[in-house]
Amino acid sequence: MRIAIAGAGAVGRSIAAEMCAGGHEVLLIDRSARAIDVDALPGAEWLLADACELASLDSARLDEFDAAVAASGDDKVNLVFSLLAKTEFAVPRVIARVNDPRDEWLFTDAWGVDAAVSTPRLMVSLLEGPADGAPAGGDPDGAEAFSQASGETDLLELTLEEGSAFVGEQAGALMPRLPEGIVLVAVVRAGAVVAPFPTTELRAGDELVFLSSAPTVAELDDLLAPGGGA
Repeated sequence: MRIAIAGAGAVGRSIAAEMCAGGHEVLLIDRSARAIDVDALPGAEWLLADACELASLDSARLDEFDAAVAASGDDKVNLVFSLLAKTEFAVPRVIARVNDPRDEWLFTDAWGVDAAVSTPRLMVSLLEGPADGAPAGGDPDGAEAFSQASGETDLLELTLEEGSAFVGEQAGALMPRLPEGIVLVAVVRAGAVVAPFPTTELRAGDELVFLSSAPTVAELDDLLAPGGGA
């Protein structure tokens, strides 16, 4: 799969690192020369350009990409990039980052957004935890799904238990083995969010947060369960 990511900050690079580890072709676009760090992600392509300029996206041949991710820290940039990717270049799948919760209402298909991910909303979901009366471990499969704007993409939270084959391993060992349609987007440890770079060590008790468009998470459950993933 070919993926174009607008914004080469911490979020954009984290997504790119995981997708590259999964064998996908990734293009990172940023207008700031300071954000371009080819050595940090040698497996990705880099483009120093404004992701809101039609000419820049045309030169990048955005119409040949399977997905686009608006991952900058500016909601205006993310909206314009999403709209151009969908309406001018017919990118099949457009996912956008929402930085300010007050802007969430804008991130719809009217702006070309297929799925919007709000970091503040994710953090609130993690803080609130399971509903009253629910078992401490979440649902029977160990994953909690939080529906996003599109209704087609979910955020899944799963606890990495002692005995899992990935405890003590780096995230880069897990990424290529994830089921199709599931991407690791964050590791929550002791209340702090850790970016899932390929070199990030996974520990027992980590809350792994996934972005998923897969029809079922059973395969993911089996992969991470104690004794699984061998």
